[in-house]
Amino acid sequence: MGQQSQISDRVGETSGAAEVHKASLKERALHEAKSFFIIFVYLFVMFGLFVLYEDIILAHAGITRGLTPYGFAVVNALIFAKVMLVAEDLHLGRRFEQMPLIYPILLKAIAFAVVLIVFHIFEEVVVGMLHGRTAAESVPRIGGGSLKGVLTVATIAAVQLIPYFAFSEIRRAIGREELHALLFTHSQATLPRARSS
Repeated sequence: MGQQSQISDRVGETSGAAEVHKASLKERALHEAKSFFIIFVYLFVMFGLFVLYEDIILAHAGITRGLTPYGFAVVNALIFAKVMLVAEDLHLGRRFEQMPLIYPILLKAIAFAVVLIVFHIFEEVVVGMLHGRTAAESVPRIGGGSLKGVLTVATIAAVQLIPYFAFSEIRRAIGREELHALLFTHSQATLPRARSS
């Protein structure tokens, strides 16, 4: 009888552990989905603004492109959101997190801008080779193809990523709930004021 009770207890413990593991996997999946959606929306706005700016410039020359470029912006935002999630899972930029917040914000923005550009080049080369072009012919002419142009595009991308990483790092430092409260709940009158020295 005692042995049966022990077996029953072990089965119960195993079942409980399995339920906890299942719940943690569900929470992780939900967290990943939320993170993916936030990054996707952010990147789509970023790419969409690039497309809108190009459309405004081309409209002055009498060129219209329709909605196709915005479709590409959606696809690229989906792909790059996944790339950024994978890069975060690989702990890209984590070694900067012990520094004052300004450093991980700026350094992560630069690192992820480089990742996005490198992946964009890789993507274009693969697509070009699938269409029968050589790798050299498929390399995109980012910023016109000059070093100055590439650095300019990289700088623009890094600057556009700064707000995302600023929110991300501040949330990590003070907590998700506190950041949400500061942004959407507290009025400025209820915020703690710095003491004058």
